[in-house]
This record gives sequence, C-alpha cells and structure tokens, in this order.
Amino acid sequence: MTTNTQTPSTQSPRAVLVIGANGKTGRRVAQRLQAAGLPVKAASRSSETPFDWQDNSTWAPALEGVQSAYITFYPDLAFPGAADLVEGFARVALDHGVKRLVLLSGRGEEGARDAEQRIQNSGADWTIVRCSVFNQNFSESFAEAIAHGHLAMPVGQTKEPFVDAEDIADVAFAALTDNRHIGQVYELTGPRLLTLEQVASELSEAIGRTIEFHSVSVSQYAEELTQHGFSSEEALPIAQLISEVFDGRNAYLTDGVQRALGRAPRDFSDFANAAAADGIWNPKEVLS
Repeated sequence: MTTNTQTPSTQSPRAVLVIGANGKTGRRVAQRLQAAGLPVKAASRSSETPFDWQDNSTWAPALEGVQSAYITFYPDLAFPGAADLVEGFARVALDHGVKRLVLLSGRGEEGARDAEQRIQNSGADWTIVRCSVFNQNFSESFAEAIAHGHLAMPVGQTKEPFVDAEDIADVAFAALTDNRHIGQVYELTGPRLLTLEQVASELSEAIGRTIEFHSVSVSQYAEELTQHGFSSEEALPIAQLISEVFDGRNAYLTDGVQRALGRAPRDFSDFANAAAADGIWNPKEVLS
C-alpha cells in the first residue's frame, strides 16, 4: 500500500528590493521591512547586492528573487537622462516578474515628473512618493557644519515645507506592503512652511546655542558639498538644482502623509529636539 504525502514547501518568500539602501529613506524603509519580518534585498553601489544606475548590467541580478522594489535615484531625478534610466529599469523589472514599484520622486522638478510618467506608463503596479527637502539633511548631511554654528545654502527667504524621512519611510513601507496604495501619487510635506532662517532659529532653540544661516552663492555651496562627500561632477548641478527649486514653487502644504497614513506629518521642531537629544550636533572633540 502506498501513502500519498505532501511535502511542505520550503520556498522562501520573495524579497523586497531597496535601491539606495544606505540612503536617508532607503535605510529606513529597509529597517521597517525587516522589522515586519519581510526579506529585504539591500542594493547600492557599495552593498553586497551591487546596484549602479550607470551600469545596467547590475540591474537584473539585483532583481532576482524579488517581488517588489523601492526605487531611489542617485544623484537626483532632475539630472539629464535620469528618466530614461528609470524607464529602462522598469522594463527590466517587469521582465523579471517584479510588477510592484514604488518611486521616490522630487517635488517641483521637471525631470522627476518625467520619471514618474515613465513609471506610470510602464505597466507596473506603481506608487509615487513625491517630496522635496528632508529634515534629515540637517542631521545627516550638514551635521558637522551645524555643530560649528552655521548653516549655508544658496537660497534666500523662500519658505519650504521640510518633510521628515521617517514619514517618507512610513509611506513607502505602506505602499510596498498594502495594495490599497497602488496607483496613488502621495505628495508629502511637513505641517509648516519655514525659511532657512527659521530653520536655524529652530535648531538654535533645540541645541541650546546659536546657529546662524548664511545665504551663499551656488559655487560656494558646491564647494561645501564636495566637503560632505559629493564629487565635483555632482556638487555643482546639485547646488544649481537646490537654488532653482527654492524659488517658491514648493511653498505650499499637501495632505500626502495624512492620505497615506491617516495621521499628521512630523513637525520640524520634533525632529530637531530628538536629534539634539541624541547629540547629533555636538561639536566633535579634538584629541591632542
């Protein structure tokens, strides 16, 4: 007599690809996925899973064993050719059976809007997460300068609704794990408009010492960016982009966080107080 037995499946669930997993939002999205018990394939130019936007031979291997992808583009979707690369990646993703794509996009950027449209027209199950300047730029990109009491950018008195990377990651995580977000464009902002002078004032209050804001030229800012790890080829276009985008085009609030998460966005003061409490802006001691 024979007995039919069913062998349990040992196939592992397919992973979520996080492009730019070392970045401000990618790192946080990966953490949320892992905390939820979901397998993550972290990809960047320096990770175990290599991914380089300028080397399309890295795309297909990164997509192996993947069910969905969080897409961030380096250095910025506003750069020439970025939309073409995003469109090409979407085609490769769909060829590998990866239909769920969540794109981090830029607010007020023509190139970013082009990339959004390429994703929307690709046949993917897409979600667009559109935002502008992150709170965490001040704690992760320019922490050293702020620790020494100054904040410099090539902008004037324009107001910006700075958005928190924790909110962005929460929205991206929701979009990757809940089909209700398919076909949605979430434009994210913080709850207030702030000038850079007001940002400096908020930082001063949180840190307990004066942080001064200086409006600098595009070339001066590009030079500062090179001191924070940007290549000379990247620094000037990024400085020019920031100068252009800070022209008031984004000086209005949206309800993207509320629509996606059912709660209010995190306020800049809450971010500043928490980062100050963590000692992010404490001057580094110089050992003699």
